[in-house]
Amino acid sequence: MLKDNHGRTINYLRLAVTDRCNLRCFYCMPEEGINWLSRAELMTYEEMLRICNLVVKMGVEKIRITGGEPFVRKDIMAFLSDLSKINGLKQIAVTTNGVLTAPLIPELKKLGIRSVNLSLDTLDRDRFLAITHRDELPAVINTMEQLLQQDMDVKINAVVMEGKNIQDIEPLVALTKDLPVSVRFIEEMPFNGGDRHYNSLAWDYIKILETIKESFPGITKIQDPAYSTSYNYNIPGHKGNVGIIAAYTRSFCGTCNRIRLTPQGMLKTCLYDSGVMNIKDLLRAGMSDEESGAALLDALNHRAKDGWEAEQSAQHESMAAIGG
Repeated sequence: MLKDNHGRTINYLRLAVTDRCNLRCFYCMPEEGINWLSRAELMTYEEMLRICNLVVKMGVEKIRITGGEPFVRKDIMAFLSDLSKINGLKQIAVTTNGVLTAPLIPELKKLGIRSVNLSLDTLDRDRFLAITHRDELPAVINTMEQLLQQDMDVKINAVVMEGKNIQDIEPLVALTKDLPVSVRFIEEMPFNGGDRHYNSLAWDYIKILETIKESFPGITKIQDPAYSTSYNYNIPGHKGNVGIIAAYTRSFCGTCNRIRLTPQGMLKTCLYDSGVMNIKDLLRAGMSDEESGAALLDALNHRAKDGWEAEQSAQHESMAAIGG
C-alpha cells in the first residue's frame, strides 16, 4: 500500500491522455486554445501502460482517464482495452465532456468501465455555447441518456461560475428527481491558462449549498464515501443525489488519496503543485521500473500537506494541461 509522508493512502491515479479538447470552456483554457503539446512531448500509450502497471503493483487500485478530452486522442479505445487487462487494477473510470462519447458507450461497458463523469455546466443551449464556445449541448445530453440506458454510474460535474451559470443550479439539481445521477457542483478554480486568478471566491461550497436549500429545503446530508472530495446530500423522493466539491476551499486535502500524471508525464502529487518529476523523461532515459518506483516513493515522501502549501511554489496552468 502506497503512503505519503503524512500517512495518507495513495490508491488512485488520474491519468491525462491528452491536453487537446474539442470545447473551449473559459474556466479551463483561453478561447483561442493553448499551445498544444507536440507528439514527441506526449506520453505514448506504451509508456502510459508501463507506468500504470508499475503504480498498480505499488498499490494503486483505481485509474481515471482524463484529458483535455480523452476521446479526441486517436486509438484511445485500444489503449483502454489494454489498460483493462492490468492484473490488480480494480476500477477504470473516465471523465469526458460527452461530445464524442455516445457511440463508444457499449464498448466502454464491455471493457468493464462502469463509472463516467460527465462535464455539464448548464442545461441551457445558449449558456452552453457561451461557456464552451461550441454548440454541442445536444450531443452531451445524448451521451448522458445513453450512459443511463446502459446502467452506467453517472456523475455530472458542474463548475459554479458567477455571472455564467448560477441560474442553472436549480435545474441541475432537479435532474436528480427522476434520474439516478449524482450532480456535483464544483467551486471554480484558477486554472484557465490566463490571468483570471483571485484571492477569494464568491461561490464557495457554503453559498452553493444555501442556494440549493432555497429551492430544495428538504435536502439532507448523507454519509460521504471513503476519500470523497465531495460533501454529499439527498433530497427526499429523488432518485439521484447532490454533491458539492470544495475544490478551491480545499477542505478535503486531509484524506486525499490521488496522484496525477499530465499528458507529458509530469507527476503531480497535488492538483495545485507544478509537478514534482517527469516520469516519461525517466523512462526515456533508460530508468528501470525499480528505479522509477523508488523515485515515485521519494516524491510521495515530500508531498505537500495540502493545496495551500503546494500552491506556494506553483504556477497556474490550463486545466486541460493538468488533467483535472
